[in-house]
Amino acid sequence: NNPSVLGWLTKSVHSEFHCLFNSTELKDIQYIYSYIYNKVEFLRFDSNVGLYVGYTQFGLRQAHSLNSQPEVLKRRRAERERVCLPNAGVWYRNILNKSVRPSVTLRSIKLPAGGHPALLTCSVYGFYPKPIRVSWLRDGQEVTADVTSTEELPDGGWLYQVHSKMEYTPRWVQVLVQTDPSMPESERNQLAIGASGLILGLVLSLAGFIYYKRKARGRNQLELV
Repeated sequence: NNPSVLGWLTKSVHSEFHCLFNSTELKDIQYIYSYIYNKVEFLRFDSNVGLYVGYTQFGLRQAHSLNSQPEVLKRRRAERERVCLPNAGVWYRNILNKSVRPSVTLRSIKLPAGGHPALLTCSVYGFYPKPIRVSWLRDGQEVTADVTSTEELPDGGWLYQVHSKMEYTPRWVQVLVQTDPSMPESERNQLAIGASGLILGLVLSLAGFIYYKRKARGRNQLELV
């Protein structure tokens, strides 16, 4: 009953609440009201339990007292619908249902002699929401060896960025094509045909050059005879 001790204890205790949800349905919302003393939570009301839960000896006594008061429990249980439900709707309407498509930069970097001769870097900027998966494909198969990626990093304005690197050894006549999913299919086909035509042209040119050299060498031999 010491007033000075009671006053000090009152100033050192604070409470906070959290609304955890994955939809705007009341059944998917969890309401937590915590009491904290000296940075340690000693008492909590959890809507999933429907009761107060104590985490210290003092908290256990308080939980037992509060759980024996039906009106106190009724008011606290009602706060899930009164406090969390409207706020969940606001978050979904204004933030959580929004999405921003990322911009992607793909670069090839030459490494110093030794080890892998090249490094591909993929930087993904300005996307929302946070979850994203960046993967590397070679001949249609996902590559996991020699790949390192960062976690999703803040990019300002609620947006995120992520970076991935892959060390690789290029093969002869290997083509890297970055396509935009929003590009019309006809344009993507033209891009693929153009790349294939370029490779075919190089192969035919090389074959023609070899044929010419062989014919020229044959003519020279004939003239010498």
